[in-house]
Amino acid sequence: MFIIIVGGGKVGAFLAKELRCRGHSVVVVERDKQKCEKIASETDVMVINGDGCDERYLEEAQVERADVLAAVTGDDDDNLVACQLAQSTFNVPKIVARVNNPKNEHIFQKMGIRAVSSTTVISRLIEEEATIDDIITLYTLSKGSLAIVELLLPEDRCIVSNKAVKDLGLPPGCILVAIIRGDGVIIPRGSTILQEGDNIIAVTKTEKEEQLRQILLG
Repeated sequence: MFIIIVGGGKVGAFLAKELRCRGHSVVVVERDKQKCEKIASETDVMVINGDGCDERYLEEAQVERADVLAAVTGDDDDNLVACQLAQSTFNVPKIVARVNNPKNEHIFQKMGIRAVSSTTVISRLIEEEATIDDIITLYTLSKGSLAIVELLLPEDRCIVSNKAVKDLGLPPGCILVAIIRGDGVIIPRGSTILQEGDNIIAVTKTEKEEQLRQILLG
């Protein structure tokens, strides 16, 4: 895919590196010259020193070719303007925005813009079939003490293949809530058998995430 990232801070730089490593064409638009130079020296992507809220710089980034635009600056107003430009002026098919203040999320939603706060979820939305890590935090609850997470069981050498959920030895505070298998969704019971390639959705205490990963992935 051809992806434009507006914002070259920590989030933008991370996304640019990860998505480029996955073989996508990436252009970063960033106001700060030092940040531009840092990204250009560390990542094989095109970097434009300019304002992503300005049509001129989006045109320089060849926004008319873009499959995705992700606005991930630290300013919600800037992200909204960049997304609106991409959406209304350039008809970019897919738009994703970082929201720094959760109170602003409804504004993006009213505009039809996918708005999220987690870096890994932004990457997931950009490239839906790919994961950056073994375990992805989809959402946090109770002021960060609980997390809804996603784990993909490997296609080969899966250590829990053909095991029942009740035999996994899950720690207190970890519950498997759904298994996505092919085009279907299974609500697991204790007797449910896991298979290679299953996509597991779980609710866990955040301090138990690593233990959950170890149990399911080794």
